[in-house]
Amino acid sequence: MTVWHGGEAAVAVPDLTHSRKAVDFGAGFYVTPILRQAERWCEKRKRRTGTACLSRYEYDEAAAGRLKILTFDSYSEEWLDFIVDCRAEADVSDWDIVVGGVANDRVFDTLEAFFDGFASKEQTIDRLRLQSPNLQICLRTQAALSVLKFIGSEAR
Repeated sequence: MTVWHGGEAAVAVPDLTHSRKAVDFGAGFYVTPILRQAERWCEKRKRRTGTACLSRYEYDEAAAGRLKILTFDSYSEEWLDFIVDCRAEADVSDWDIVVGGVANDRVFDTLEAFFDGFASKEQTIDRLRLQSPNLQICLRTQAALSVLKFIGSEAR
């Protein structure tokens, strides 16, 4: 499967040393199989830094299948709990790969209402189910990074 990473520069050799910790699925290298989503990541990066690059990889699903993978098939209470733990840097799980929905700007507004006590978990999940589909894959360990083969990149 082809996956994309939208960032500031080409990433021919992904690593974990440059990852931020308090994000959706914790520290890791994030990719998506949705080209438009990766392009939006590039647009966001370009607004912040003035440069952006879209990197493309082949994701070896067979190799990934031998690792510990946590998959969220939809927005759910479990997904929300995991996001909350990861953003608070309280996640202590040992998943190699985490797959699920992105807490993007629209999703973030919904999450903020939850975090600020203006919406219950149930209301938050109901609102999230109305969001447009997206998907992120977080490669959290060195073993997980080995499932990627760099194909190329282009400046945006």
